[in-house]
Amino acid sequence: MTKLFNDPAEFAEEQFSGFLSLYADRLRGVPGGAVALRSGEPQVAVVVGGGSGHYPAFCGLVGPGLAAGAVVGNIFTSPSAAQVYSVAKAADQGRGVILTFGNYAGDNLNFGIAAERLRKEGIDTRIVVVTDDVASAPEEDKRRGIAGDFTVFKAMGAAAAAGLDLDGVERVGRAANAATRTLGVAFSGCTMPGADKPLFTVPEGHLGLGLGIHGEPGIRDEPLPTAEELGRLLVSSLLKEAPDQAGRRVGVILNGLGTTKYEELFLLWNTVSRQLAEAGLEPVDPEVGELVTSLDMGGCSLTLMWLTDELEAYWTADAYTPAYRKQKAGTAGLISAEQQQAGQEAEQAEAPQATPAARDLAQLVLAGLGTAQSTLHANETKLGEIDAVAGDGDHGRGMVKGIDAAVAAAQSAAADGAGGAWLLTRAGQAWAASAGGTSGVLWGAALEAAGASLTDGRDGYAAAEAVDAVSAFAGAMTDLGRAVIGDKTLVDALLPFAEELRAAVDAGTALSEAWAAAAGTATEAADATANLKPRLGRARPLAEKSLGTPDAGATSLALIVTALGRR
Repeated sequence: MTKLFNDPAEFAEEQFSGFLSLYADRLRGVPGGAVALRSGEPQVAVVVGGGSGHYPAFCGLVGPGLAAGAVVGNIFTSPSAAQVYSVAKAADQGRGVILTFGNYAGDNLNFGIAAERLRKEGIDTRIVVVTDDVASAPEEDKRRGIAGDFTVFKAMGAAAAAGLDLDGVERVGRAANAATRTLGVAFSGCTMPGADKPLFTVPEGHLGLGLGIHGEPGIRDEPLPTAEELGRLLVSSLLKEAPDQAGRRVGVILNGLGTTKYEELFLLWNTVSRQLAEAGLEPVDPEVGELVTSLDMGGCSLTLMWLTDELEAYWTADAYTPAYRKQKAGTAGLISAEQQQAGQEAEQAEAPQATPAARDLAQLVLAGLGTAQSTLHANETKLGEIDAVAGDGDHGRGMVKGIDAAVAAAQSAAADGAGGAWLLTRAGQAWAASAGGTSGVLWGAALEAAGASLTDGRDGYAAAEAVDAVSAFAGAMTDLGRAVIGDKTLVDALLPFAEELRAAVDAGTALSEAWAAAAGTATEAADATANLKPRLGRARPLAEKSLGTPDAGATSLALIVTALGRR
């Protein structure tokens, strides 16, 4: 049982904060996860991810020779699309991104949504799904990803470090997945922080065969064997699932799931290694220990990756991460977080040439951001109180952090002579970097999208450009957040606002008048969310409790557009 925690609901965030503090010399935190401090030439960014509770997977595998970034969800919960997008954008080095994760419905959905958004922004993004668990389905494409995640991540990370292009790294990942098989057993279930009993139990004197790593029990219970018998069972089961034309050399992981002692794994390795030799297989750089865990689950798994010459080179290649270090790689050449931040700012510092009209627009945008800033500061407490009814109460503070960073970036851009489009882009980047959480990523992406819909080379701007920018803002929110009207999110206020604004301007209404009317609609829609139950995000488990209280995100959006309409 997990005994050390403060608020169980904050366990994932608090432990991750400690992790980031401990390893600040080699990685940096971004909203939704962590990215490696870069060294050497730009390379394909391999971004791994999934829920918390599996350390060293996923954040412990970020570093040279392995992952460029890791997305970290709540315990046993897929990270949101916004978190995936945030980490992937931070990890991208200009050579494309590969998102890789275990085959679970939530991960497939959220990583897929993020990939769509990244591609729309011109970042070539591929997906490699791990399907190694032989017990979960007879069809390979329907299998779960468990400890075999590691072999696939390792192969792709090494391929990226070797300089392969995006097609090459993707090909290596698919080959590694096709060559990898895993079977696991559980001796006891795992317990969530704050819970008084495990997610499942195993009958005394038995084991659960074919466990998952999210608290799923095995497919059946069997009498507890000796170590010798268990080793034979694991090896023989995997050999039956060997890929076609499999070679004789294998990468091996004998993995502990949380509370199985290393001494027990060493004991089990005696049988596993002997059984592999009797089958004519030669283990290459075998790993015995904890690489993909499940909180405090008692159990273990065996993974085999049948090696080609190419896969063997990547399996044995150097790596240096918080949880996994191989051979001679080290921290030499890593760029500090401060240097990396300065380098990124330098890359972005030169604004595109702006016309006088674009610079005038920048001043209007800057004034609008200032209005949003004063509005959010005035309503910070109110927004926090609304959010606390069924959430974590940080919406007001998060919005203030985001807008403060956005205004500071916009002021700097304006001082450099930037146009309105560039100013919005920089404001969005700063919002996402500073606000944290899903809403920070969404607002940042939406402001960037609004900026991208404009251009700083125009000689004049009309109401239509403002409407297009609002539509782009709304499109980014819905593309990335995947919320629809009725989900009790800011989309319930945003989409009616955007639709009414466009309809009124298209009908010939002046922008100021159309904006004020649309803001009224947004306010009514935000108030009406009090009658809804949340279907997304943290508030969803407390859906009944939220009835009678409007959504904090919809409320803040309505406050902002109303204040802008009064300017």
